[in-house]
Amino acid sequence: MDVVKVPGPEHPITITAYPGRVRALYQGHEIADSEDALILKEASYPPVFYFPREDVEMGVLGRTALDTYCPYKGHASYFTIGRDGAIAENAVWTYETPHPGMAAIAGRVAFYSNVVTFEGLDEPAADAFVRETLASIKEPPDDRL
Repeated sequence: MDVVKVPGPEHPITITAYPGRVRALYQGHEIADSEDALILKEASYPPVFYFPREDVEMGVLGRTALDTYCPYKGHASYFTIGRDGAIAENAVWTYETPHPGMAAIAGRVAFYSNVVTFEGLDEPAADAFVRETLASIKEPPDDRL
């Protein structure tokens, strides 16, 4: 049976709307472009963008059999990116039915930042936040999911 944990002071998780437009590029090709991305900040891990599927080029993603479990978020399913002959296995994940406290990320997809590049666009008023968020997104540790 899976253990379920609730975020709190010892392991905080926040989900906020990204204040502008953000793109995800895989080897220079746009694979996501959204004005409705969310940012999940978990404990001391770098922030993660979660994109609505309608803003992602799902045709370049193939579902894999990998399933991982996070006691705070639930079961994650994975996709491999395949574009122009390049393949990045299990580089994208989603929580189809996350734990109730994480419902905002249900069905959205996230990309490993060591595989894709993120670009913040528009929203000059949000520039400081955009720069800080993009600068803090680095290669995530393997145990963050």
